[in-house]
Amino acid sequence: MPLPPFLQSIIDWVRAGYPEGLPQQDYLPLVALLGHQLTNADVTAVADHFAETGDPATADAIREACATISHAVPQDEDIARVRARLAAGGWPLAPIHP
Repeated sequence: MPLPPFLQSIIDWVRAGYPEGLPQQDYLPLVALLGHQLTNADVTAVADHFAETGDPATADAIREACATISHAVPQDEDIARVRARLAAGGWPLAPIHP
């Protein structure tokens, strides 16, 4: 099932910001950033899309980070690093709304 355009843009930004793949140390900060913009269902849809398009490791990591986020808080420098990578891929730095 195709994603809504807004969620597809999230996928596109992640892939543009991380053309070589998302490193493990950036999973938690990514979910923290996405969590400010997306609902839990949206984050799950993004993870499901990665799983369906041949990147199950990223999908599993996103799901695990979602479960972890309530117990762990990423460091500010980690969030800044991920934000910079996503911005390089076209992610708007201002809050986005579907």
